Amino acid sequence: MSRFLRWATRRPLLRFEGWIAGLGTCSGMRVVLGHWQQSPFGPFSDVMLERAEGERLLLAPTRQTADFISKTYVFDTVRVVSVRVRIADSTWTVTAGPLELSFVAGRRGPLGLLLRAVPGTLARRPAWSALTDWPARLLLPGVRTRGSAGAGRREWYGARDLRPIRAVSAFFEGADLGATAPVEPPVRFGFGSVRRKPSLIRVTTTVALGPE
Repeated sequence: MSRFLRWATRRPLLRFEGWIAGLGTCSGMRVVLGHWQQSPFGPFSDVMLERAEGERLLLAPTRQTADFISKTYVFDTVRVVSVRVRIADSTWTVTAGPLELSFVAGRRGPLGLLLRAVPGTLARRPAWSALTDWPARLLLPGVRTRGSAGAGRREWYGARDLRPIRAVSAFFEGADLGATAPVEPPVRFGFGSVRRKPSLIRVTTTVALGPE
């Protein structure tokens, strides 16, 4: 383990277990959904949006989650709104303030099957995310599995599943965002973007808190 990794993991660690969905739309709006089944704040979901002109918007369900996320990532606008996610088979339906989103998760490809074999105990280890960072950069441009965050924090992502996103329907403030599209340009909330191809990823996110 590197000297920096030993230093970072001595900080208080917070873990989030759940799913991240990243997709683009023909309108230019890019959407990143976090659906956390286990977290220090209990189960919750949040949505990060980047408009075509570059505005970055966070939709979070409570002031506590909004404050934590906005200290970790960078946003131009933060709104506290009801965020609800319903999952029926492979169909996800999201209602988050001005956003109405639904999509279908497709069948896993080879990479998804490979990631499903990663044990949860391994995905939770920052050393594993550090090891997978360079392969992720090479295979998935824009994607990183470790990096610096706001407020002196560090983050590690351990992916455990991957499915493509199909059949997207998205409306923001009543306006149709159009069909699904690549996440292009990459989103700029933190040190890395989501996958360019619209995807649903099961992930363990570990956050090392910075000095208060």
